[in-house]
Amino acid sequence: MSEHDNLQDADGKNKADLEKNDAVETHDIQSDTADAIQAESEKKTEKLDSDAIELKHKVEASIEDDAEDDLEVETEAEVEDKIESEDEAESESKTGEDHVDEIEASNAEDAEDESNAERHTIEDKDYSTLSMEKLVQEMEGLLKHHKVQNISKKINEIKSEFNSKFSALLEEKKEEFIEAGGNIIDFYYTSDAKKNFGAVYKKYKHDINAYYNDREKQLKENLKNRLEIIENIKGLLNVEEHINTTYKTFKDLQEQWRNAGPIPRDKYNNAWNTYHHHVERFYDFLHLNRDLRDMDFKHNYEQKLKIIEQAEALAQDNNINRAFRELQVLHKLWKEELGPVAQEFRETIWERFSEATKAIHDKRQEYYADLDKAHEKNLEKKEAIIEQIHAVNKDESNSHGAWQKKIKQIEALREEFFNAGKVPLKKNEATWTKFKSAVRDFNRNKNKFYKNLKKDQYDNLQKKLDLIKVAEDNKDSDDFETVTPLMKRIQNEWKKIGHVPRKDSDKIWKQFKNACNAYFDKLHAEKKAENQELYDNFDKKSALLDEIKAFETTDDAKADIETLKAKVNAYRSIGYVPQNKRFIDGKFNKAIDGAFAKLDVDKSKLEMIRFDNKLKNLSQGEDTRLLDNEQNFIRKRIDEIKGEITQLENNLQFFSNVDDDNPLVKDVHKNIANHKKDLETWKSKLKKVRDMYA
Repeated sequence: MSEHDNLQDADGKNKADLEKNDAVETHDIQSDTADAIQAESEKKTEKLDSDAIELKHKVEASIEDDAEDDLEVETEAEVEDKIESEDEAESESKTGEDHVDEIEASNAEDAEDESNAERHTIEDKDYSTLSMEKLVQEMEGLLKHHKVQNISKKINEIKSEFNSKFSALLEEKKEEFIEAGGNIIDFYYTSDAKKNFGAVYKKYKHDINAYYNDREKQLKENLKNRLEIIENIKGLLNVEEHINTTYKTFKDLQEQWRNAGPIPRDKYNNAWNTYHHHVERFYDFLHLNRDLRDMDFKHNYEQKLKIIEQAEALAQDNNINRAFRELQVLHKLWKEELGPVAQEFRETIWERFSEATKAIHDKRQEYYADLDKAHEKNLEKKEAIIEQIHAVNKDESNSHGAWQKKIKQIEALREEFFNAGKVPLKKNEATWTKFKSAVRDFNRNKNKFYKNLKKDQYDNLQKKLDLIKVAEDNKDSDDFETVTPLMKRIQNEWKKIGHVPRKDSDKIWKQFKNACNAYFDKLHAEKKAENQELYDNFDKKSALLDEIKAFETTDDAKADIETLKAKVNAYRSIGYVPQNKRFIDGKFNKAIDGAFAKLDVDKSKLEMIRFDNKLKNLSQGEDTRLLDNEQNFIRKRIDEIKGEITQLENNLQFFSNVDDDNPLVKDVHKNIANHKKDLETWKSKLKKVRDMYA
């Protein structure tokens, strides 16, 4: 909505009517009539005039002081005090007056600067849910995208929330510092977020200081001009001249008033009330020329009825904040753009406008009441979270793992607390204090546990240092029979000791490992020298393994088989390898199987070749247990195959009346043939195993 909607002729000027009224016969102003008018309004005027005169003197004195001081720049502290006092004045006006006063107080603030209305469009946010880093970002965004005079309330909310969070963090860090043995006198802590916040807030204070210094002189000058206009309107009642000339002078003064610019918010209502009073007095004086007066009265009456209708329509708008802002505009139009109406309508239309205002005001109060209920629910959530923190504090689990779990629980509860939303303003400080106290108790218990844990870790550190000394004292020993069990024992003890301080952990482990490795490397070198033949065998077998991996088939399968057999025989003839290198046998057998698989040979024949290779592995040494196990396995497998053949042959009896060409019958005959072929292979394997015993 614009302030000028439907009010194109709000100033009441109509050139045709003015020219017409110039021809109207003007009568001398009778002194008794003027006295009657003066008497009628004397009581009402007395106080307004007194206030206006006093206000004028103060403004003039203030302007003179400014001239003498050459606009002395205010300190940042003075600017902050001014912002806070203005916010308090606005708050008191809203809570201590009625529904109209709330509108007028808001319009008075907007009147200081046309851009002040922007403050209504800034998004409300629950800053309690944001981290310190996010709060700094929010402040930077406000300074970047909005005029500085419109963000004071938001900046103060952010400042309060940031200071609360940093204060809690500071207390935690202080307790940790003291718990670690530090002297409180030496304690100092800051963070990147704190530094960034300080820089951004300093810029805000600089900008708001500059704004108020630039604005103050102009506001006072505008107020002085408005008070002079009021004095000039008052003087029209005593001017003896053609009434049309007086009326034109009056309309010029009204135009000057409209263009006089913003004035201080605390002088706004007083100045406007004084102005309206003297405008009404002029119209009462103008009764000697009813055409001029009634023309304005009629126009103002029609426009004010439109404003009332728009206000009554706003009461149906469900967007409470938007309706309130629109209502502010209507009140501004009523007060600043339109003059009085006929005496008999003044009270009636004002009461109707006031009732429409009250309807929106009451609806807004209900909205905030519902908001308060939501805040009460948030309060219940936060109190429940605080109780959960107390419950975690009472948990007597006292291991590192348990404390790590509790730390995660508290972090989750902290996050939940910050995301729970706003609580009633009167309960906010108490709730925050209870929350901080609960978290502080947890941190104290946590710090106490880890302080004791550190003591244990330092004890463990000393034990491990003792083991390092033993290892280093014996790392060069040649008494392998005595020292080897000792080195193995201290390695086992090391594993059982437990944690040491993190800063020492890697260092002492490397020291211990190097001492142990030095000894065992020497031991292995000694053993290798004693068993060099075994290591040579390993190198030979490794070379054969590489040859098998690289094997490629030729067109002569028989020759390939013989080549592979020769490789196997060569591998078997090499002899033993060190105990810790026997894994090479498994790799070789796997490689041989892969090489045979590449050959284009009958599968059963290939299976027997592989089996021969396997038997050679099993028959090494005098121990026959491996051969026994293989023989038992083959016998079991032969019995299983015989049973499967018998079962298939029995199944054929169900197809006695079915042709042999039937697919099912053919499939059974095929399975029987395959099983019999497998049976022959397994019997051949059994014979070969038995031959190995000869």
